Amino acid sequence: MTNYDSIDFSPLEALSADEVVTRSIVRDVRLASGKVLALITLDNGRDHTRPNTLGPATLAALDETLSGLAKRAADGEIQAVGITGKSYILAAGADLSEVSKLPSREIALLIAQRGHQTLGRLSELGVPSFAFVNGLALGGGLEIALNSTYRTVDASAAAIALPEVFLGLIPGWGGAYLLPNLIGIENALEVVISNPLKQNRMLKPQQAFDLGIMDAIFPASSYLESSLRWADGVLSGSVKVSRKNEPGKMERLTKWPIAIKMARNMLESRIGTVPRSPYVALDLLDKAKSGTKAEGFAREDEALADLIAGDQFAASMYAFDLVQKRAKRPVGAPDKALAKPVTKVGIIGAGLMASQFALLFVRKLQVPVLITDLDQARVDKGVAHIHDEIGKLEAKGRLDGDAANKLRSLVRGTTDKSEYADCDFVIEAVFEEVGVKQQVFAEIEAVVADDAILATNTSSLSVAEIGSKLEHPERLVGFHFFNPVAVMPLIEIVRIDATTDAALSTAFVVAKGLGKNAVLTADAPGFVVNRLLAKVMGEAARAVYEGTPLLTVEKAFAPLGLPMSPFQLIDLVGWKVAAHVQDTMAAAFPDRYFASENFHQLAALPEVVEKDKNGKVTGWTKAAQKVLVTASSPVSEVEILNRVQNGLAQEMKIMLDEGVVPEVEDIDLCLILGAAWPFIDGGASPYLDRVGASENAFGATFHEPPIRGIGSR
Repeated sequence: MTNYDSIDFSPLEALSADEVVTRSIVRDVRLASGKVLALITLDNGRDHTRPNTLGPATLAALDETLSGLAKRAADGEIQAVGITGKSYILAAGADLSEVSKLPSREIALLIAQRGHQTLGRLSELGVPSFAFVNGLALGGGLEIALNSTYRTVDASAAAIALPEVFLGLIPGWGGAYLLPNLIGIENALEVVISNPLKQNRMLKPQQAFDLGIMDAIFPASSYLESSLRWADGVLSGSVKVSRKNEPGKMERLTKWPIAIKMARNMLESRIGTVPRSPYVALDLLDKAKSGTKAEGFAREDEALADLIAGDQFAASMYAFDLVQKRAKRPVGAPDKALAKPVTKVGIIGAGLMASQFALLFVRKLQVPVLITDLDQARVDKGVAHIHDEIGKLEAKGRLDGDAANKLRSLVRGTTDKSEYADCDFVIEAVFEEVGVKQQVFAEIEAVVADDAILATNTSSLSVAEIGSKLEHPERLVGFHFFNPVAVMPLIEIVRIDATTDAALSTAFVVAKGLGKNAVLTADAPGFVVNRLLAKVMGEAARAVYEGTPLLTVEKAFAPLGLPMSPFQLIDLVGWKVAAHVQDTMAAAFPDRYFASENFHQLAALPEVVEKDKNGKVTGWTKAAQKVLVTASSPVSEVEILNRVQNGLAQEMKIMLDEGVVPEVEDIDLCLILGAAWPFIDGGASPYLDRVGASENAFGATFHEPPIRGIGSR
């Protein structure tokens, strides 16, 4: 058992000179019963845009405060301790940007131990402790609550989560041990592992209460008063706290190991075995079913120190910084003051993609949206689909009745293109063929104002060629979404030589209004994401053509850690689309891209690959086997992986030399946001540096020095 009070934390505290310290402000509250509750308010002195964080100096100050309160409790001066946060925020956990700068594993171990020492004191005060979760509680913020005796939550709190696995870490200040012993193993697996792997999903306050993380939930209007009254009831015995999800002996003996095994199988199927943190978290949750809290905390100390020192956390923090900072300040975006106000949006097309656009535009911009297609039947079908999707949101409680009716009223369909005359922003969602896009834009340009913005959603065609027959090509931009439109956070904005700053500024402002992150790219084949995914898919197609078994090809790509294997991804986007993209890229760069006639033959089939219940590819269909043309020179998994790694590195270097984007950080950002490239890789460039592909491809690395963890330096 670790004696935290005997540890010298001075080497850690010496690193906290730049820390924004969160103060622990204490006031005594006399409850209605006459009992005294010492209430700690965490406050870093900044507004709500800078949340409370828990750095070394903050933890030291909180530890001193709690030690003083333990003495007061022993002297009978107080009967309880409460802890809450400044307005809207309890705490957002450790400042990860500072954690990533720790110089050694030994110091990383100290931050783990300091957290356990300080937060663990909340359960060792000699009197009950109450966490009043008045707002955002992430990571260590939630672990403050878990270490407390009782917990209440404000019904309006922004988010509650243990997101560490998403960033290559584990809940290391008690969460991995305390949570499963509070809410049961299945619920804990959801919070600790499943939610972080679902694009870092957070809990709403009601969900946290329903799971049993919180003991009570109160409305914002009277949150603290209600929490104090409830705490007084708990202290006096008039309020009984029931925890229905707390695991019993039978769950620990039977359900627990089964749940762990199922979770392990799920992880291996969904993400492979490359990411470390989900499996480390799984092992900690498994061991939490028995043993003491002290043993659980000691396991967390070692696990957290190992992960902080590793390459995957270093890459994750690089990716995190890109998403939190670079994505919010797009490189090359003109002054937003130049943007044209958008009061009405036109969408050319009424199919599935157009309907997704319409729903997003009307929900986020709250302006009239007009769709069109070749005939009224298609238009009516598109509008009906959009209305149906609004109805689903209403049924789920994400829209109230008035809001849903307003959105429906804002969506119209027509075959009369003259109704587009007052649209400020028109985007096409038609077939991926230059001539088709030129034709629909010619029809629309004839009726819209000269300064109306025209946007193409092309995924790989030349935007300049699409606009070559426009009278005003200066108003044209590429505005490339990713599927599913509502979920994927990236839009590639493509500028051609003629594009004005006003048109470009409008595109960036609209993207932000849609809740998307925009990256500016040059008008190059495939732009960023599809150009690199085409390299991945092309190498998979090449290996199959050479005669390599399908599953060998699928396994070869596993070390990349991508959310989908190559043929799983191709089957999702569609074989016809994949064939078109490969043809486009091979035509542009015949010496570097592989286009297979197999794709066209397979695209004609109703089913191409067989999958298991998790969507994992298990083989070709019989129909696919009949049409596949292959040679008899199969290659190994190692050779395939080397080809794709070296090919990606080479292509990325060429893209930078060509000026497709200004810096490699923009490529990584596009891959993270548009292709769900794993945070633990940091996008592609840190990964390619680490495995030596950058050196192989062009004799240097993308980053100098390469982005590596403490243990690799």
